[in-house]
Amino acid sequence: MSGPVPIVLAGHGPVGRAYADLVAERGRQHGLDLRVVAVRGRERQREAGVWGPLTDLPELLERTGARVFAQAVPPDGDGRAAREALQALNAGAHVVTATKSHLLTHWNELAAAADAAGRSVRVSGATGAAMPAGDLARSVLRGFDVRAVSGCVNGTATFVLDRLADGADLDGAVAEAQRAGIAEADPSYDLSGGDAATKLRLLSALLWGWDPADIRVSAEPIAPPLPSVPAGHRLRQVAGAVRDEPGVVRVALTPEPEVSALGALRGPEKAVRYDCGDAGQVTVSGGRSSPHGAALAMIKDTLGAVLEATTGFR
Repeated sequence: MSGPVPIVLAGHGPVGRAYADLVAERGRQHGLDLRVVAVRGRERQREAGVWGPLTDLPELLERTGARVFAQAVPPDGDGRAAREALQALNAGAHVVTATKSHLLTHWNELAAAADAAGRSVRVSGATGAAMPAGDLARSVLRGFDVRAVSGCVNGTATFVLDRLADGADLDGAVAEAQRAGIAEADPSYDLSGGDAATKLRLLSALLWGWDPADIRVSAEPIAPPLPSVPAGHRLRQVAGAVRDEPGVVRVALTPEPEVSALGALRGPEKAVRYDCGDAGQVTVSGGRSSPHGAALAMIKDTLGAVLEATTGFR
């Protein structure tokens, strides 16, 4: 086994706790000694099992020798996630994040800082939790001439649309999704298409180098009256982007054949399909949408950042 790989973790919610609980064990399976040496909350941090005042991040990274800065924090409006990610890269640490907010606003700045430092930024946890759609966009389909990407990337939307098709009203379908632990207390971001658009903005950035901050979004919400659906089809919230229409992401309620990859989804399942020209269509589906699933995506990214010689978002 190689020497220790110190990790500073930002975020101690469900995703952060699951990451901290699992990362050492999963690292050992791949010959790495991954160690969370500090956990940062919003106002306090923990080192050696003891909570104390929050300290300056660059000082903490230098003192602990952190090689990875892992982020599992909620979206913020104060720029802290972006600021700390940039500080980590400038200090020579890889960044692994499940946080979307700063990826949407500071993508190019993060990419430049990572390239300058010779470090990577990994974002699987922000693009599909345990479904490895981001890995396909980032590297697996490199050279496949991906012309378009589309998918059902929000589990709440798929669940609610299926219940509506079964005869439920919108309030009842949302309440059922909430009881099942699928929908948030406020599902408006999911039903509006905002979450799906965010994930497609990030996948498009990985595929084609688009700046998410400049991408225009057109989104059709899940609200009555819904479009008519032909026999043998299921209504789906499909988010997509096309390489030859740069800077545009669309989210539309679209009838999909029940036998297709998107029409066959059930409950909170997700799928993303890539149009790869002469290589055909490549689809990835499944993966748990949960704090545990997002934590595992971050662990996968941590392993990749440490083991693979890549920089930036590549």
